[in-house]
Amino acid sequence: MSNSENSQTPIGNFGKFGLLDHLTRNVSIKNKGTVKGIGDDSAVIDTSGELSLVSTDLLLEGIHFNLIYTPLRHLGYKTVIRAISDIYAMNGVPGQILIGLGLSSKFSVEKVTELYEGILLACRKYNVDLAGGDITSSLTGLTLSVTATGTVEREKLVNRDGAGPNDLICVTGNFGAAFMGLQILERERKLFSRDSGFKPDFAGFEYIIERQLKPEFPANVVRHLKEADIRPTAMIDVSDGLASDLIHVCRLSGTGCRIWYEKIPIDLETSKAAEEFQMDPATPALNGGEDFELLFTVPVDYADKIRDIPGVSLIGHMTNADLGYKLINEEGSEITLKAQGWEMSEG
Repeated sequence: MSNSENSQTPIGNFGKFGLLDHLTRNVSIKNKGTVKGIGDDSAVIDTSGELSLVSTDLLLEGIHFNLIYTPLRHLGYKTVIRAISDIYAMNGVPGQILIGLGLSSKFSVEKVTELYEGILLACRKYNVDLAGGDITSSLTGLTLSVTATGTVEREKLVNRDGAGPNDLICVTGNFGAAFMGLQILERERKLFSRDSGFKPDFAGFEYIIERQLKPEFPANVVRHLKEADIRPTAMIDVSDGLASDLIHVCRLSGTGCRIWYEKIPIDLETSKAAEEFQMDPATPALNGGEDFELLFTVPVDYADKIRDIPGVSLIGHMTNADLGYKLINEEGSEITLKAQGWEMSEG
């Protein structure tokens, strides 16, 4: 056993509340709505007449992440992104998160501290307060539960069910990168498991691996929409796959859709990786997951305004429900979209 392993501090030396104090000693409050944060049974949040938004996510080791290639700092960062993306997707502003941890005996205080370093880094970047949480023991590795709260002005709330026929379908960023990043990571992991002397090679795939391990969220687009006085008719964060989430909006809104193959934004690294795995790049773009981009619809009158917003692409439009969910390929043929959303799973 190495000296560094011998120097690891057992969590039992701290106890539950001692560990919470250790992990959150550098937390500072930024939002006036956080009346009471860490240290009580509940976080007290004053929304000052605005609507409160609350969302929660659960992540399980071996299902949502693999610690063989996922740094704990990155996992903490990604956990925050998962949570606040749901608040932004309601046209809201995230204010607080609460973290629940299930820890097995393999985790030392130092390892959990690394996790919290990533959490706090994301909180600082997105101006979110870590306002509470809980820690318990686990027999199955690491479990993460994260709850995000936020606010939105009543007249600016955006749901998933407000799209209408002829509304433009808009997306931020690009798609399929996180899925292909996972494929690269899994390929190298399997090669390493067969030969411990094997050195993983990620050259040329740094971007898509980062999209898998440490994604960002296009919060600036939400700000630009508000500055341009554009309220989307429907909006959703794309975490289950572009096709799946678009169809979800269509079903709730009572519409169909038509999107164009060549208009789907796909990064060059994603295309390169898809080629190596003998896949059409549109497959991960449509059916991959964890892109953490926004899909939203706006009235057709906003076309010029939308084109002026950086990072946004127009990929199609909504139709009457009886026309179904269609992808128009490069030859102009219609292909029926199917909800084949991907959930990351390893083990």
